[in-house]
Amino acid sequence: MIQQRGNMDWMLKELADDVPDIHQIVVLSADGLRIARHGGDPDVADRLAAACAGLQSLAAAVASEIPYSDGLMRLVVIEVTGGFFYLMAAGTGAYLAVLAGETVDAGLVGSRMRDMVVRIGAHLTSPPRHDGQPG
Repeated sequence: MIQQRGNMDWMLKELADDVPDIHQIVVLSADGLRIARHGGDPDVADRLAAACAGLQSLAAAVASEIPYSDGLMRLVVIEVTGGFFYLMAAGTGAYLAVLAGETVDAGLVGSRMRDMVVRIGAHLTSPPRHDGQPG
């Protein structure tokens, strides 16, 4: 069960307003359920959240191979023709995903995402589900 304290829409809008060329922001649980979104199509947000679950799992597997790593994924950045994708750990069992265009300021995105993660952590927990049932 996702436990969300308060409405995060204003925080997501603030991130989009602060960083030009952000197209969509999604907050998701570790198992790929969309918790909140700003911008873009809701169906795209749902597909993105589902894909992020696999991506964070792959990133954690790679992290576990790095000497002295705690094995936890903190940030994944993917650059493709036309833009960027960012996925950042955002509290217990939650993640923040951003789709941005190719002209986005990468440093600004990372900085603002980190700021937002600090704030999201105070508003969101997503306990793990067991056997397909809410935790």
